[in-house]
Amino acid sequence: MSLTIPSPAAGTTPSTDASSTPGTESVPGAAQPRTYQVRTFGCQMNVHDSERMSGMLEAAGYVPAAGELADVVVFNTCAVRENADNKLYGNLGILAPVKAANPGMQIAVGGCLAQKDRETILKKAPWVDAVFGTHNVGALPALLERARHNNEAQLEILESLDVFPSTLPTKRDSVYSGWVSISVGCNNTCTFCIVPALRGKEKDRRPGDILAEIQALVDDGAIEVTLLGQNVNSYGVEFGDRQAFSKLLRACGDIPGLERVRFTSPHPAAFTDDVIDAMAETPNVMPQLHMPLQSGSDKVLKDMKRSYRSTKFLGILDKVREKIPHAAISTDIIVGFPGETEEDFQATLDVVEKSRFATAFTFQYSKRPGTPAAELPDQLPKAVVQERFERLTALQDRIAAEENARQLGRRVEVMVTAQSGRKSEETHRLSGRSQDQRLVHFSVPAGAETPRPGDLVTVTITEAASFHLVADPATADDYTLRRSRAGDAWDRSQADSCGAPAPGSASGTAGVSLGMPTLPVRGR
Repeated sequence: MSLTIPSPAAGTTPSTDASSTPGTESVPGAAQPRTYQVRTFGCQMNVHDSERMSGMLEAAGYVPAAGELADVVVFNTCAVRENADNKLYGNLGILAPVKAANPGMQIAVGGCLAQKDRETILKKAPWVDAVFGTHNVGALPALLERARHNNEAQLEILESLDVFPSTLPTKRDSVYSGWVSISVGCNNTCTFCIVPALRGKEKDRRPGDILAEIQALVDDGAIEVTLLGQNVNSYGVEFGDRQAFSKLLRACGDIPGLERVRFTSPHPAAFTDDVIDAMAETPNVMPQLHMPLQSGSDKVLKDMKRSYRSTKFLGILDKVREKIPHAAISTDIIVGFPGETEEDFQATLDVVEKSRFATAFTFQYSKRPGTPAAELPDQLPKAVVQERFERLTALQDRIAAEENARQLGRRVEVMVTAQSGRKSEETHRLSGRSQDQRLVHFSVPAGAETPRPGDLVTVTITEAASFHLVADPATADDYTLRRSRAGDAWDRSQADSCGAPAPGSASGTAGVSLGMPTLPVRGR
């Protein structure tokens, strides 16, 4: 589907200084590149799509906005929860007077909500210039240019994938780690989920293409990759190899320089023993697993059309921990699904208690038009859902604190990140992720060398809280720094952007702004 909708601004005089080169416009004496910012809401797949959007815009001549008002603002949206709509339209409302005062500014909306709402976005926010869906991310620069040339809003929504996103230019959000999409779409029919309707049936990349992209990332300095898919462990279904995912994990183990491999998100129904064996036997596959539970009630799981039951779920965790004793396991849980009784909710609490999750992403059920669950009877009152949500989060916070307390005294290797904790200025601590993905705030002993983002430090855990660990080495002997190729890549990226390398600080010229939901970091 490709439509051109006249903009309410039609009739105003189009800019006469538009260059024939996308992303630039003529000014006296020079062609000034137009600036952009991508604002991302949603899952890791959306973040990865935003890297593609940024890469395409830069290939078309745009440059990242560095603090100033961007000429082009792109919203990459999520449609999984109700507040996604409110967040988008709230942000668009804030930008309406800004755009009115800056006629050359453009606003584009893409992603899952754009795929779902289509014309509705332009009706609710007629100052938007371009709307595009999940299947045609590559159309963004052309739509912006067409909107400028024609002075009309552009709407282009395709019903199926035209180009696999990984073939598009990419502006990576990080030089030391990267997302690698192995599939898009999903063949499951979970009643609460609108993703299959918006991203389509599963499409798998060929293994050689995936490994080539990983190798290119490593060649550029990355030492960590995260394999992405809506149902990552069903990879291979399209070309008929049920063990394709475990083979892919093992192949990642043969890539020199690749030190950390992660993946998200698997589905319990398709999680097989060969994947567990590959995780345990491939040294660079990290001892960390995100395994979505959604509910501990077998009745609710049936209503959700989740094709596993609590016994199978707990059995998977037992097998993982038998083979990988120090594995940290995280999950997703939905509270208040239609028809959920107090008995059903108690079953969820029981499974959470037994599972001992390191972290859990907990959500209150959100009624999404277009999903079967939205039509189910017995939609629960908000007050009931809120009360159960608070009980669940209190339980999980306690378990997370207890599991983190077990890390006290352990020596852990931490990959330093560019982001620091909220209290880093007063504590002078840097931050990073351990091999099991726990957040670690650490200090550098007096006289010891300060690491760069991408470097690795080995420290002993001295404090623990529900959402983070702390390592304050008493002496330099308790602190080991390993400078890495990723740290070298960070230095190069800072030099390229004219920024001075500064441990613990992010580059000031990033073109992607993340709006992802995150676990609270009650910072040190």
